[in-house]
Amino acid sequence: MTLDRRNVLSAGLAAGLAAGASTAGARSAEARTRDAATGSASLVPGSATGQTAALQAALDAATARGAPLELPAGRYRVGALELRAGARIIGAAGATTLEFTGGGAFITADQADGILLERLVLDGAYQALDDGLVSIRNSRGVRLRQLTLTRSVANGISLVACAGSVSDCNVTSVMQTAIRCVDAIGMEIAHNDIADCGNNGIQVWRSEAGEDGSIVSANRIVRVRADSGGSGQNGNGVNVFRAGNVLVSGNRITDCAFSAVRGNAASDIQIIGNSCSRLGEVAIYAEFGFEGALIANNLVDTAATGITVTNFNNGGRLAVVQGNLVRNLFRREHEPVDKRGHGITVEADTALTGNVVERAPTAGIVIGWQHWMREVVATSNLVRASRVGILVSNDPGAGACLLSNNMVSGATDGAIRAMDGNGDPAGPELTHGGGDGKLTVVGNLSV
Repeated sequence: MTLDRRNVLSAGLAAGLAAGASTAGARSAEARTRDAATGSASLVPGSATGQTAALQAALDAATARGAPLELPAGRYRVGALELRAGARIIGAAGATTLEFTGGGAFITADQADGILLERLVLDGAYQALDDGLVSIRNSRGVRLRQLTLTRSVANGISLVACAGSVSDCNVTSVMQTAIRCVDAIGMEIAHNDIADCGNNGIQVWRSEAGEDGSIVSANRIVRVRADSGGSGQNGNGVNVFRAGNVLVSGNRITDCAFSAVRGNAASDIQIIGNSCSRLGEVAIYAEFGFEGALIANNLVDTAATGITVTNFNNGGRLAVVQGNLVRNLFRREHEPVDKRGHGITVEADTALTGNVVERAPTAGIVIGWQHWMREVVATSNLVRASRVGILVSNDPGAGACLLSNNMVSGATDGAIRAMDGNGDPAGPELTHGGGDGKLTVVGNLSV
């Protein structure tokens, strides 16, 4: 063929069209691959039609390739989703909402190590739910972060036999517990904002007493009710039950029906540096069959009792209560018996030192209860503006107690008094000495 100018131009145009078609085909294949990874090909934000099947398929495909499923902004109406090992879902900085359409289970996983949920809004829409908006069991390397969870008729996050972390999440308007952790294999629950819960903010529980090792740190917890009632199992900011070696530190906890931090049969618990305000019962509690509690450097403002280490009759013993500031206690006059109004109460094998208590309408410090008192040292504490500064059990069966170098200011019914079996002051002022061979009172000052 003769290569004139017209033939050259025609050949160039044909080659260009072929190259363009090839490039378009490659781009189309790339787009199809991206759509399969993100689910954008079949997921339609804002659609009234459920997106469950499409989202599950996209998630499974991404997980199989070892890739995260990245969801664009929008609201997706979905039912039950199952996370397999390695599954990762990442939203658009809180602008990606999965709205639950019902069915008993929302996002679940079992024996699924290495899963990640990040930057999603999970809206339970108050649909019927068996456990939590996120319910994960028997999984390690769980990472839940920067999530917003709301409107759950059950829990927000429920973890059973898991290891990993829950961090920087916002959990509001749940009718049970915001973050529930049972039989942990070392969980970290940190930097979460929790508000308006029906029963508890954070639960760290075990099926049987044993080492847990969870860390609950730097969370903000407000407005926790006790909708299911009870005598303290509900209505708490942080509730630790049977879980040993748990650290609860640096949290801000306010407006709870019962306690800010409640350790029940939780041995070797550390409750350190928490700020607690407006609690309906005891702000910080170590109770029942525990051995070992360190309660230090906490601030309590407004509670029926500030700090209690109790239930020696059930094996509750061995504590350090040090450097806490407790103020503005109140009595629950509507209660027939348990009115409280105490600053700090302890019972057995306890060092109580360097604390400041102000405005306790019953007593600033209470040591023992009837004969349930053994080997308590209370030294270098300051009690101000309270009815009685320090009450100590005078029961013949009580153990030894040393009260030394404490200062009591402005007590209206005695600085240091013995306490009868009903918890009322009895006998003379003991500031300058007194008691029997088991009670030593020395070096205290009343002003």
